[in-house]
Amino acid sequence: MTTYERDARTLELPWPFTGREDELELVRRSSVAGRQGVVVTGPAGIGKTRLITEAVRGTDCVRVTGTPETSALPFAAFAHLLSDGVSLPRAVRHLSGVRLLVVDDAHLLDEASAALVHQLAVHGRTRLVVAATATGTAPVPGAVARLWTGELLTHLALEPLPYDETAALLAGGGLEPLTVRRLHRVCRGDLRLLRDLLGALRESGPLSRVPDTGEWAWRGPLPLTATVRDRIAPLLDRQGPQERDTLERLAFAEPLPLHLDDDLDLAALERLETDGLVHVDDRGAVRLAHPLHGPALRASAGRLRARRLARTPEQCAPALQDEQERLVERIEQLDVREVPAPVGEWLAAGDLPVPAGYAAVRARYSWLRGELREAAAWAREGLRAAPGDASCRTELARAAAEWGEGAVVRGDGGLAHYGAVRPGDPERVAGRLDGVLAQHAEALVRGDGPALDRAAEALAARGLLLFAAEAHAHAARAHRDPRAARTSRTRAVALARRCQGARTRALSGLVLGELTARQRQIVGLAAAGLSNRQIAEQLTLSVRTVGNHLYSAYTRLGANDRTALPWLVTQPDRQSA
Repeated sequence: MTTYERDARTLELPWPFTGREDELELVRRSSVAGRQGVVVTGPAGIGKTRLITEAVRGTDCVRVTGTPETSALPFAAFAHLLSDGVSLPRAVRHLSGVRLLVVDDAHLLDEASAALVHQLAVHGRTRLVVAATATGTAPVPGAVARLWTGELLTHLALEPLPYDETAALLAGGGLEPLTVRRLHRVCRGDLRLLRDLLGALRESGPLSRVPDTGEWAWRGPLPLTATVRDRIAPLLDRQGPQERDTLERLAFAEPLPLHLDDDLDLAALERLETDGLVHVDDRGAVRLAHPLHGPALRASAGRLRARRLARTPEQCAPALQDEQERLVERIEQLDVREVPAPVGEWLAAGDLPVPAGYAAVRARYSWLRGELREAAAWAREGLRAAPGDASCRTELARAAAEWGEGAVVRGDGGLAHYGAVRPGDPERVAGRLDGVLAQHAEALVRGDGPALDRAAEALAARGLLLFAAEAHAHAARAHRDPRAARTSRTRAVALARRCQGARTRALSGLVLGELTARQRQIVGLAAAGLSNRQIAEQLTLSVRTVGNHLYSAYTRLGANDRTALPWLVTQPDRQSA
């Protein structure tokens, strides 16, 4: 079992291979006998090398890697496999006996090595697993690009690691939810940058304890590491003084409405937009295109310049109010899909007071999205500024109730009636709901599995992920077809995992269907309070085997330890709001 030192300077975070199940399976399927192979492309730092390493783990393979220093030397990547002065045809014949060839950083291959990889793909006797950084600005050797454009190999365009999987990667590190969200936002799936920032935060010590939780929070400026400077080089290298000035003004004031700042150099802004460095939304607000750029530019500005450009909390009050009103409007419409809300995030990241009214709205918005730990974190931010605020205390209690750690908190308006639907008692509120909530209630009254699945999809489309998970859970119990029930249960579990520890009545016990028979047996005993040794003795297993089964079960259940198991394997006699 891994342990973590709870000191901010030595906080160790695990780096297991997390998520990417579908991508991992695709690479494995493409590299087995009878297949020619796969090429994985994507931006730098998003985990291509780790993915292909996991996919070929335990197999007999030969590895080669491209490097920038040897890109002009013929067959440099294959120097350990080929003799000097070898020709391309001879190199192809020599390597045709290799059953599986793994090529990393293929975009850095010299031309001869790239041609050799292409010819091996054409001949088809060697299975290939290739990883290459391919973006709009990074050149790729033509022979490598033709591996997928010519459809010689299966092509997997790897997307950046999404927030849910980033949070799973950081689980166990003791970081509070707003810090996890902030790290994901500035890194945008770049795992190399994420590791770099975490190392800097541990070493420089800006992590601080969150009262009442024991978690660590990152508040304050972005560490200007070498990796960060490398990522913002395109901004720092801008030649025009107007362009650099525009970038820095945006960094300290984004989003900046065009109509409120006539001093902006529109010509410079147009050039920056053309180069993909700024973005103008439908409302006419201008912001930097990458979430890393603003914090990095603010951290790199001199003290005097930062003092001149920086906003005070009072100066950003109108923008914060506008942000709050837009969130309230979306809540009233029950449409809580993710929207930019940078002003409040800037206040929280800068360790500045977050008004309680705004914090309560952010907490409610996060709760509706199923982001329960973030809802609690926003409520705590509001209570820092106003310790007695009733709205923030209500939102904190609401999040705790969804974890099974507090009393039920009734919702507002239609959500109060919906509180009877969620645990499965819709009859007493029949006719009092409308829209997607009524769709869920009416299907539940009829016990209509397919209609419940459709209601779940409608809820998920609006960002109401926890409610959608519960609707799929209801469908799993209503379906008469076992296959349909399994599909609904799988969808419910997948959504519930994104809801940050939700343990509601509708979801309790459902996830056991995701476990093997042995895992269910061990989890049931652990939930009853037996230790690993006691379970091992009762089932005639080794303690290590029990621990491995529990670890796998925790991963599938979305639990951190056995304290969560009773809520996951039993039906509590309570109703969730």
